[in-house]
Amino acid sequence: MTHPQQNLILDQGQIQQKITRMAYEVYEQNFEEQTLVLAGIHRNGYTLAGMLAQELEKISPIKITLLQVTLDKTAPLQTPVVISPETASIEKAVVIIVDDVLNTGKTLAYTLNALLPQNPKKVEIATLVNRHHTLFPVSATYTGYSLATTLRERVDVVLQENEVAAYLH
Repeated sequence: MTHPQQNLILDQGQIQQKITRMAYEVYEQNFEEQTLVLAGIHRNGYTLAGMLAQELEKISPIKITLLQVTLDKTAPLQTPVVISPETASIEKAVVIIVDDVLNTGKTLAYTLNALLPQNPKKVEIATLVNRHHTLFPVSATYTGYSLATTLRERVDVVLQENEVAAYLH
């Protein structure tokens, strides 16, 4: 997949740097915890959660549980939010919801709605790119990169084996 070079906002090295810094911030805020649950929103949020988990395991003794959250971002009420593995318990756990881009906050609000009935101890939000267009009462606890964009612009994060980058369109 080729992208016009002028639209590149974060390259692989910069993304890795942001993830490392976010991991240190997460550890700093949760250093007393034995375990942390990273709930990555399907596709890129889950990939990002995995990258964040790897960094946390390098720098801390905290045991990381990785969950995948799947929901229909365009019609979140039509299909249920699925959290897998379903056997994982988040009761009294610190949960960090991870997504690649925080735009309106709608996806995070519906994810939060699915997690809260399970009685977590605390819920935080980590995002690689925060666009600051939130329409729902959610804000990122950990942000890799803050970016002021117009509503018509779009941020695409690519987290694949052969390409790791973020683009503004």
